[in-house]
Amino acid sequence: MKNHDKNIPLCECEELHESVINKKREEMPDVSTLYTLADFFKIFGDSTRISILFALDGEKMCVCDIAAMLGMTKSAVSHQLKILRTSDLVTYERSGKNVFYSLADEHVKDIIEKALEHISE
Repeated sequence: MKNHDKNIPLCECEELHESVINKKREEMPDVSTLYTLADFFKIFGDSTRISILFALDGEKMCVCDIAAMLGMTKSAVSHQLKILRTSDLVTYERSGKNVFYSLADEHVKDIIEKALEHISE
């Protein structure tokens, strides 16, 4: 195999490291779980949803406040919140006529913070 791009190191050996392969096969989640994980990360692939998640980090907010903060319509924010809610990334509670959204749990906050930390390095 020729390395056409000198910036990408390629392995030129034909030796397989069976112990590593077998170990990683045992640790690998099943295909269904991998598809679910991939779908989970697709949710983070939209900058509007990421903006909403950042807005909700540490603060409960209603749709009106999120829409005003992000310069969006309430309808557009509601649509994205539905996707986030369906994916168990946000939760809500009613208080009279208001509905306040927040991150579903600390895991969501951790994912956002770790991703930001990673791209900031």
